[in-house]
Amino acid sequence: MIEYLIGMYPWLKAGHIISVISWMAGIFYLPRLFVHHSEKVKISTETDELFIMMELKLLKVIMTPAMITTWIFGIGLAVIPGVIDWTAFWPWVKLVCILIMTGFHFWLSGRQKEFAQGKNLLKGRTYRIMNEVPTVLLLIIVIMVVVRPF
Repeated sequence: MIEYLIGMYPWLKAGHIISVISWMAGIFYLPRLFVHHSEKVKISTETDELFIMMELKLLKVIMTPAMITTWIFGIGLAVIPGVIDWTAFWPWVKLVCILIMTGFHFWLSGRQKEFAQGKNLLKGRTYRIMNEVPTVLLLIIVIMVVVRPF
């Protein structure tokens, strides 16, 4: 089994990178949709329905499958002996950031449901600020994986 996983390493890594790129594209774009939806769109209009559909499809068709495959490929990589030194500090920092990113994904999902119900209570400014969360997390994650400072 271990030899099989080692042989799969390049495929797991490629799948992980593709999944992360897809997930991050959505996680950056959905809050921007929320900014415009909250600032420019009146409830129960055709434009409101269009935004609700776009937000739902982005979340359900792109972001959630990409998040799931990111986790699957990432776990696949993590269980290959020698890929990660769990005695180092960097993988734990990365794991915490991934957990926060996943929590952010679910927070966005909750906001999408509020928009769909016509119950959004947040301002565009809040979504603009929250849009910085994945940027900071992405920077930390990439530095942990590439530089491994700890």
